[in-house]
Amino acid sequence: MTLLYIGCLLFGGGHLVSILFPGLRDSFRAQLGGNAWKALYGIVSLAGVVLMVIGFSQARAAMTPDDVLYEGVYGMKHLTMLMVLFAFILVGASHGKGYLRKWLRNPMSIGIVLWSGGHLLVNGRRCDIWLFGTFLVVGLADILMSEIRGKRPDYIPRVRSDIIAVVVGIVLYLIFLFGFHPYVLGLPVV
Repeated sequence: MTLLYIGCLLFGGGHLVSILFPGLRDSFRAQLGGNAWKALYGIVSLAGVVLMVIGFSQARAAMTPDDVLYEGVYGMKHLTMLMVLFAFILVGASHGKGYLRKWLRNPMSIGIVLWSGGHLLVNGRRCDIWLFGTFLVVGLADILMSEIRGKRPDYIPRVRSDIIAVVVGIVLYLIFLFGFHPYVLGLPVV
C-alpha cells in the first residue's frame, strides 16, 4: 500500500495545493516559467497516477480480510454503471463549447466525482477508498473552489459540442466497460 499512499499524496496533494492555494501555484509558475511549471506539474501528476495504479494492483493482490472496511452497498452496481456513463459524457463535455459545459460550469470535476463516488458505493476495500477517495476529494475541492471564485465559462454554446460529448462519452464508456476494465484491470463489470 505504500506506493498507493505515495501516489495519492503526489497526485492528490499536487492538485489540492493548486486548487486551494492559487497564489502559491501562480508564484511557482512565475518563478519557473509557464512551460517548466506545466512540465513539472504534469510529471508529478503522472508519477502519482503511475504509483497509484501500481500500488492499487499490489494492494489488491495482497488483500486480507482486514482490508475490507465495508461491503459495497447491495444493488448499487447498476447505479454505479449509470454514474460512470454520465461521468464519461461530462468529461467529454469539458473539452467542448457546449451547453452542458456552460450550464454545469465544471463538467470535468463533476464527472470525476460521479466516477469516484460510484466506485466507492460498490467497493469498500482500503485500496479502493484511497484510490477513489483521492479523486473524490480533488473533484469536490475543485467544484467548491471554482464556485467560490465565480469561475464561469464564457462562450456562445453550440449543440454540436454536446452531441460530440455524448457520442465520445458513450464510446469511451463502452471501451472501458467491455475492454479496459475486464482485460487490462482484470475486473469484469458485467
